[in-house]
Amino acid sequence: MPVPITVPDHRPVVPFPADCPAHPLLVVDYQKVAAGEEAEIDTLFEACKKLGFFYLKNHGVDPHPMFEMGADTFLLPLEEKMKFEQGDEGMSMGYKAAGATNTDEFGNLDTPEFINVGKDDALAYPEVVHRTYPETCNKRMQPIKSFIERSHEITMILLRALTVRLGLPENTITDLHSSEPSPSELRVIRNPPPKDPVAALEKAAIGSHTDFGTFSFLHNNMTGGLQVLPPGNDNWQYIKPIEGHAVCNLGDAMAIYSGGLLRSNLHRVVPPPGEQVEHPASLVSTSLARHSRASSSPSTALSRQWFTRRVAGQRAKNRTGPTSWRGSRGTEHNPALI
Repeated sequence: MPVPITVPDHRPVVPFPADCPAHPLLVVDYQKVAAGEEAEIDTLFEACKKLGFFYLKNHGVDPHPMFEMGADTFLLPLEEKMKFEQGDEGMSMGYKAAGATNTDEFGNLDTPEFINVGKDDALAYPEVVHRTYPETCNKRMQPIKSFIERSHEITMILLRALTVRLGLPENTITDLHSSEPSPSELRVIRNPPPKDPVAALEKAAIGSHTDFGTFSFLHNNMTGGLQVLPPGNDNWQYIKPIEGHAVCNLGDAMAIYSGGLLRSNLHRVVPPPGEQVEHPASLVSTSLARHSRASSSPSTALSRQWFTRRVAGQRAKNRTGPTSWRGSRGTEHNPALI
């Protein structure tokens, strides 16, 4: 049996199994991209064309205060957490209980709980822009704000590098994200160990999807569970967690902005592999999106409508059958949108 290790968020895990097949992601050095090194920007561009996923190292972001915020929030009584529930109207910010959303068109339910803090709310606190949050979040709003600001800064530099590679003026895409309010958010996810690990291997914790917005920046507690479906491949493949490396991926908006040259790829969350399945998996992510025009289709839809449709359409209480699930999908099932 592997020797348990302890990660800084105080959750013991066993290492990712050495014999578990994992998809090899390109590694991008953030400091080199920020310094304008052409070879590193080439690597970034190649990763975003081929899969839309890559590891990012030397980013200088510490996610552990966010893991602690999530852990404290998830320990609250369910009755208290439900005071801040997202609801069924399409809001993504707030608390999401396990089983609140469907993972597929057959009505299977998800297993993680989320706490999502809006970027606007964190930056404006104590002013409320979108909604209120549990006290476990409020008392950490300053570190949440710092985490979001740093993540946003990194994302802007990566987007500018990609924009130049697309042959556009450097600020073309970042300027599209200057409008407020914004649907960008910080999300902490906790997926508990399954009661039946064998049966759980056939069940997605979060169903297959492409991300809604422009860019996602993901950290984990060294527990596996994230999988991608590489283009032209029928087999889902794990993304191996690497200490100090964030996993970054593009969302639907970047596929649309680039006319399909850059990829928003299907991914999902499943129980961790091997003996890791006995431990809770935790993820911290920030997503970049905007509420202005052209983030959802080449016509006149707004990204606000795109987000609302996708979030509301996968809520279990809104299910009317397979068609409601299909209506919540993004570019993965609607290539004509690109």
